[in-house]
Amino acid sequence: MTLAHIRLAVLALVGLAAGALTALAVLPHARERLMPNRQVKVWGQALIGGPFSLVDHTGKRVTDADFRGRTMLIVFGSTASPDSTASSLQVLMAALDKLGAKAERAVPILITVDPEHDTPARLKRFIERFNPRLVGLTGTTAEIDAVLSAYRVHAIGKGDASTSAAGTAIDPPSLIYVMGPDGRYRGHLSFTAGVDVVATSLAGML
Repeated sequence: MTLAHIRLAVLALVGLAAGALTALAVLPHARERLMPNRQVKVWGQALIGGPFSLVDHTGKRVTDADFRGRTMLIVFGSTASPDSTASSLQVLMAALDKLGAKAERAVPILITVDPEHDTPARLKRFIERFNPRLVGLTGTTAEIDAVLSAYRVHAIGKGDASTSAAGTAIDPPSLIYVMGPDGRYRGHLSFTAGVDVVATSLAGML
């Protein structure tokens, strides 16, 4: 075999190796077959949300299962930061108004990040002044912490965060968590996008 033939053979092997590495990088199924990872499971769905058991603004114990069949539009906030929470909720409620009858498929939910301050009675007064369609949820500190963890929410902040009566720093809400009729995470929307953008996005998700 001549030197030229050896060089061609080496180049061919290098090309095959490069092609195989490229396929493993861009084709996850091929990568999983050849290099299975027994510690990491890829399900194709963000691990956001999950079961919860909380108390609504009427004092009734409810779970996530009580909202099955409707899309939950979850906002995290506090009545101790009424300006930021109310202004964000106004965007959501105005977007739902634009959807007309289609909005009946969804239920807007405010989950407090300040359970020591936001009792059911306080949430009820807030909702009565704000919008009767809204559902307010609270619970024990442990129950709220579990929900915040499940939804990857960082409720405690510094700097420009509002402060509750108990002295807890509360980040203003920024996202709407969209949970499908089956309770699974569908995506999230930003209040800063405005009423029209939120309404259009919701119309495609309900």
